[in-house]
Amino acid sequence: MNEKKKAIVETAINLFAQKGFSSTSVQEIASEAGISKGAFYLHFKSKDALLLAILNYYSETIREKVSAIDNKPLAPKEKFTQQLTVLIETLVKHKEFLIMQSREQAIPLNEDVKKLIFKMHRETHTLYQTKLTAIYGDKITPYLWDLSTLLEGMFQSYLKLMLFNNQAFQFEEVAAFLLNRIDNIVQFFLKGKEEPLLTEAKVKDIQAQFQQFFMSNQDTIENILTNMKKEIATMGDREDLTVSLEVLEGEISSDKPRTAVIQGMLSNFKNIPAFEKYILQIKAKYKLNV
Repeated sequence: MNEKKKAIVETAINLFAQKGFSSTSVQEIASEAGISKGAFYLHFKSKDALLLAILNYYSETIREKVSAIDNKPLAPKEKFTQQLTVLIETLVKHKEFLIMQSREQAIPLNEDVKKLIFKMHRETHTLYQTKLTAIYGDKITPYLWDLSTLLEGMFQSYLKLMLFNNQAFQFEEVAAFLLNRIDNIVQFFLKGKEEPLLTEAKVKDIQAQFQQFFMSNQDTIENILTNMKKEIATMGDREDLTVSLEVLEGEISSDKPRTAVIQGMLSNFKNIPAFEKYILQIKAKYKLNV
């Protein structure tokens, strides 16, 4: 990422954290970054593309910091403790942006964002499993998916607490605490008193379903709206639905999609069976209660 794009990304991170994704316009981002709106579009084709660049920026930053620790002459557990610490530090540093993501209702989960989320999820488990194998050896192989899932669950739970009150925690202490709990779990598993819950076969099945959701090309907003338009065309003279769909399209493609308007337009299709699945798909993408 060149310096100009990086400056726009960092400006947008701050604005999204302050105002939210849907309440921040491209013009505001451009003005704050000291560029014209036209110059913004030379670097990013849309606000959605900018959001994807931000997520990629975070992903790459974390990857670089984790990789740097791999080159240190440390014992495997100490190395992993430092990597978890760096991960916590990076996420807490940008806590306002993460909190905005969790509460924002109109962030579109488009195909590129879904693919990146799937990739990041996969990379997280690969990192955990590689590091845990380095610490405990091949004897934990049957339990790797259970262990990485348990570690991720604990990590996310403590991260939520730190996002709202990081002063109460020493990050390295938290990382060490989590790995000590994994120590306890590994010792229990190796006593052979319980079979793995997440077998390789079960995980493959879950991953296939997970990937189907995150990688599908059939449920993009553009395709949903196109399919709705085709349904209307089969119904004869339904100007009311045509107008509702036009308003819906305009709102979704705007810089600041208003959830109230989206909800209002969807309600016009609510009692027509042919549109039921499309309403549910848009509802899921925009986290709406319709």
